[in-house]
Order: sequence, then structure tokens, then C-alpha cells
Amino acid sequence: MDDLQDKVAVITGAGSGIGRATAGALAKRGVSILVADINEAGASDAAAEITAAGGKASPVLCDVADDAAFEMLKQEALSRFGRVDIVMNNAGGMTRGLPEHVPLDEWRRVLDINLLSVVRSNLAFLPHLIAQGSGHIVNTASFAGLMTYSFDRLAYSAAKAAIIQISEGLAIYLRPQGIGVTVLCPGPVKTNIMSGLRSFGPPTDTRGPGPAFELMTAEAVGEKVVEAILANRFMLPTHENVRDFLIDRASDWDAFIDRQINAPHIVARAT
Repeated sequence: MDDLQDKVAVITGAGSGIGRATAGALAKRGVSILVADINEAGASDAAAEITAAGGKASPVLCDVADDAAFEMLKQEALSRFGRVDIVMNNAGGMTRGLPEHVPLDEWRRVLDINLLSVVRSNLAFLPHLIAQGSGHIVNTASFAGLMTYSFDRLAYSAAKAAIIQISEGLAIYLRPQGIGVTVLCPGPVKTNIMSGLRSFGPPTDTRGPGPAFELMTAEAVGEKVVEAILANRFMLPTHENVRDFLIDRASDWDAFIDRQINAPHIVARAT
């Protein structure tokens, strides 16, 4: 996408964190934003912040686990702004617990929010974007979908790995039709995703990808997303040096797993 002026973006999970920061960064480039979030107050606050800065934004309450959510978002965007150019599937949720303690219903909930929300979005927005022959999709995955460093967030990691695969297939399908696809893979980023964390079973140590990855701000990531849309970039890790870890894993997968077992990066001890 060469020019963002007068484009329209629909962003889920835009009331806080990376979604909110990306909404603000796009708005500064002349993009009108439909700010969607399950937290109605957060969505309203984010939209008000954009409007106060001279941008265009409208909030909408949205539960991405609702089968009708994305058709509603499409209609809201068309009604309020007249078009849709960018769709960012950013809303997510996490659960925590040892594999034998996380119940099946919780797996369903996490997959519904993180993974099936992208499927719902595709069903609603792809026909529209294909018909107009232009647009850009951003799917938020995670380092946890690129490589495994923890075992107490498996539902989340599985969903994010699947999003990477879906995004790659979409890029192969949509790029020849004039539609870009970016998969955002955040490493450590300062957001509030842990605030809604559900836990099962005994407390566990919090493991991270490693000390090589510094904690980034959501605002810095938002700017990276804008740059990726303009450059039509597919893979967007927040930390470029993750490639070295992925090459290392692919070179000797057993050795990589052994290192995760024998020398894990513990961010916080169980309490």
C-alpha cells in the first residue's frame, strides 16, 4: 500500500496496547480508524485520543468470539467511513497452566478468541477487499508462535502458530489480487495482555524468549506496523534478531529444546 491518506482501518483489540498504538500511528497518516474492543471504555478513550489529536476515529464494542462480530464491524466501517482498506486482527487472550490442568473448555475459549476470530474476519472482509482489488490485512501472532520457550501457555502458542500459517497462505492467495498481508510477531512488549490472564493448577515460573530481546513499547511496535503496511512486508517480528534463534532451532531442533530445558530464561518465579 503506497499511500495511507484517506484510507480506513478496522482494528480489533484497539482499546489498549499494540492495537491502540497502531491505531494512533495510522491516524497520524490520515487513516480513519474503527476502534473495536471488548472493553467499551477503552475503545471510547482510544477513539477520543485520536480525535483530540486531529484524526478520525469511531469506537465500537466488539467481542471477536461472537460469530456475527466481523460482519457487524464491516457494516459499521462502511456506514461511518464509507470504505474498508486495512483490517488488523489484533484482539487476543491468554490462559496459563500446566498441560494436564488446563480444561478443554478453556482451550476452546482461547482458540475461539485468538484463532477463530481471524477466520471470522476473513469470511467478513475478504470478499469486500477482493472485490475492490486493494487493501491490507495485519494478523497479530507472537514469538510464542515462532518458537517454543514455555509450556504453560500452550493454547495461546498453538493459536499464534496457526495464525502464522494462515497468514502465509493468505499472502500467497491475496498478494496477486492486490491485497497485502502482514503477520506481526511481537516479542516482549509492554501491554496489558496479562491483566485478563486465567490460571489453572499450581503456579508456574514465567518463561520468556531470552535476555536478547528487550522490552519494547507498544508505540514503537505501532510504528513498525505502519511501515510494514507501506512496504507490503509479510513477516514483521518486533525484534529482528529472532531470526538468529529460528535459524539455530532449524539447524538442530533437539539441541534447541535441550537448551530450553536446561537453561530456561525465567522472567518471574512462581509465587
